[in-house]
Parts: sequence; C-alpha cells; structure tokens
Amino acid sequence: MKNALITGITGQDGSYLAELLLEKGYNVYGIWRRKATVDYGNIAHLKDRVTLIYGDMTDPVSLISAMKISQADEVYNLAAQSFVSTSWDTPIATADINAVGVTNMLEAIRIVKPEAKFYQASTSEMFGMVQEIPQKETTPFYPRSPYGIAKLYGHWITKNYRESYGMFACSGILFNHESERRGIEFVTRKITDAAARISLGMQEYVELGNLDAKRDWGHSKDYVKAMWLMLQQDTPDDYVIATNETRTVREFAETAFRCVGIDIKWQGSGVDEIGINKANGKTVIKINPDFFRPAEVDFLLGSPEKAEKQLKWKREISFSELVERMAKNDLELVKGELK
Repeated sequence: MKNALITGITGQDGSYLAELLLEKGYNVYGIWRRKATVDYGNIAHLKDRVTLIYGDMTDPVSLISAMKISQADEVYNLAAQSFVSTSWDTPIATADINAVGVTNMLEAIRIVKPEAKFYQASTSEMFGMVQEIPQKETTPFYPRSPYGIAKLYGHWITKNYRESYGMFACSGILFNHESERRGIEFVTRKITDAAARISLGMQEYVELGNLDAKRDWGHSKDYVKAMWLMLQQDTPDDYVIATNETRTVREFAETAFRCVGIDIKWQGSGVDEIGINKANGKTVIKINPDFFRPAEVDFLLGSPEKAEKQLKWKREISFSELVERMAKNDLELVKGELK
C-alpha cells in the first residue's frame, strides 16, 4: 500500500485528490496549518480517513517532520497563496509560499526520502502575456502577476531538482479548473453564488471586472486524475493540462445565470456596461473598475495534446456541465440558508 502526502489538502484540488487516492487504496496524509479554530475545509467528510499533520510551507522543519511521519511514496504540492489579485497586496508572502515553499518541500524529500515522487502544481498564469496560441509545454513564459512569477520559480526549481539530483519531480501546468468546492473568492464561484442569490431575490446584482478575459476552464475532478497519472509514469516530465477551449468571463456569467432561469442581455460598453435580466429589466451585473488587474492576462488557451498522448488523460466534464454543476450546487446551498 502506497503512502501519499498532500499539501493544501483542505482546498478544492486537495480534497478531490484525497478522494481519488483513497479510492485507489493509498494511505493519505495531509499537511495543514494550525489555526485558532479547526477548519477541515473541503475534507470534512474525509477527516476520519486521512492523517493530518500540522505544517507550513515556510517552515522547512515542519516539512521534514511531515516526510518522516508519512514516509510518503508520492508527494503532491498543492499548497499556495492561490489568489492572483491578492498577490499584488502580499507579494512577499506569495513568494515565500509559492516559490521558496516549493524548495522547502523538495529539500524535505531529498533529506528524508529522495526516491519519493513529487508533483508540483504549476499554473497557466506563468504564460501571462501569451507568446503562442495555444500554449503548450514549450511555450515561453511571461507571467503578469506576483503570483505567476512566484509559481514560475516553483516550476523551475522542480525541474532543477529533477535534473540536479535525479529526483522524480513533475510539474503540471494546469489551466483554470473550477468546481462546486471552489472558494467564494474566485470569480467563477462568485458568479454562481450571486446568480443563485439573485434568482431567489436575496441579492440585486453582482459586480465583476474584465468580462472579456478569456480562460480555458475545466473541472478539478478531471485535473487531479492528471496529477496522479504523472506520478505513475516511468520517467518524470512536465505536462500542460487544459481543455483546448477558451471562454470569456461573460460567457461563464451568461451560462451560470441561464442555469438558474435568468437570461441576460447586455447594454452599454466598457466600465458602463451592464447585464440585464431580460424577464424584468433589472440590472444583475455591473462592472467595477477596481476588479481589473494592474497587468491583465487577456487570453489563455492550453493544448493538452502531450498529456492526452503520453498520460492517456482526457477531460470528461464539459464547460457547460461544469458551470451547471456549480450553479445548481450554489442554488441548493442558498436555498438551505432560507430554511
């Protein structure tokens, strides 16, 4: 029976990955940070099936201890300061966790169990101002945020440890992936939650930023399968995980509102544009310039060709199904608040 250690286990990806590994018979360990109140996040339903170890990506001693306790055969590093917008407010903390933290984890593995396999959660934000369409493993990077820059360090240090120490270290360059477990701070979940509340008369409108930003959106449940597949290969490598489809924030919003019975029509342009409920003429979407990034990433589209060919990976949940699952889940959650 294999042992797996997951950093960021209470998050969206961590919870789906923990479920997948448990299904496959792994002993699952997770690193979580000590807080004033116990918060199991997305793994409350799994807390009796996984072993949680207190630790922090900025504390190498705690990571070494976690490796000794878990004796992990596979380590999945999903922990991060994961908000792109927040990275401008906390650039140093973002670098400490997303960049140096990766080195801390790699060192812990190298010291305790160098034969362990390592997965690093890289990101499409590393492409930033895209140099090629679609983006693939060989596309030059041009990050446009402290988040993307810190993640690029994590990506390259993983490659460096693989080449310098012969470690089995992989990076998954994952494009945007969402789910019903996505944090409310992310624009996709903000939209589906607002759509539910507006449809039930609990909220008038939602404020969004750049409606024309294009993203390649998939479902987290599909993407964690790719993480696992990377560590089952004979040799370590890096892979783009994406859908090869691009959608705008506007399309995501239209689809989400349609799922709760609201058809949107658009009026105006630029920051004065609004989305109106066709049925009653009420404004349900407004533009807030404060939500635009200092350096915008306008277009992300990934090619999963290498992953599909070498890993035999394929996404199963379509864009429309992804949005529908999120919207209907939020509708049920908001209805529960009314009881």
